[in-house]
Amino acid sequence: MSAMLIDSHVNLHHPSYAQDREAVIARAREAGVSRMITICDKVESFPQVIAIAEAHADIYASVGAHPHYAKDHLGLTAETLIELGRHPKIVGIGETGLDQHYGFSPFEEQVQVFRVHAAAARALDKTLIIHTREADQAMGDLLEEEAGKGPLRILMHCYTSGAELARRAIKLGAYISFSGIMTFKNANDVRAIALETPLDRIIVETDCPYLTPVPHRGQRCEPHHVADVQAALLKLRGLGEEEGSALLAENFFRIFPHVARPA
Repeated sequence: MSAMLIDSHVNLHHPSYAQDREAVIARAREAGVSRMITICDKVESFPQVIAIAEAHADIYASVGAHPHYAKDHLGLTAETLIELGRHPKIVGIGETGLDQHYGFSPFEEQVQVFRVHAAAARALDKTLIIHTREADQAMGDLLEEEAGKGPLRILMHCYTSGAELARRAIKLGAYISFSGIMTFKNANDVRAIALETPLDRIIVETDCPYLTPVPHRGQRCEPHHVADVQAALLKLRGLGEEEGSALLAENFFRIFPHVARPA
């Protein structure tokens, strides 16, 4: 059998796909991508995000608000996320998190909105999809506090933070997702964490249309580029294609148990 490819984090409602979204999805399938999760960045995008998942058997979705938009979601309640998150194609809550790099929303507001997402993820037993940037200590503390309230499925998406936060998260049962950043020349720190992370806690993603992997830099990133991300990770960890892709797929279906496995 050929290697299974899964893109755990795509942004298919992004305007850059408006003209050719169906062609982008078709190219992913032709490349062997069997499952994709298209991510919600703000609650008003949700109808568009869920429509894409509803139209395609192999695409699932999340509901939530990126920390950049926390300031626009101060009225968001766990009840609202739970209501939206009950949809059978919704497999994740988020992406949510903390971002002190851009600071588009005040930090306290990011924390407040993160807690709402964590409560919804716990209630639904769906995966909390986390964006964290330049907030390692605060994120570690917040995760430990939220995980202390009851079981939480945690995914650290597009990981670029430090080794200590990765260790703290893994101790809470978290999975770590690596993107095309792994292929960048200057990303030795990310590769070091990909080397250290237990093999049963790793998955891959593109975060397309962003972060196009080498050798496609300068082009718009698409889900089919997950093949390059996966190849880079397997090479780094010294795994063969078939063994490695089976392992990554197993990990994916473990952290996203609400996604149906291909027949």
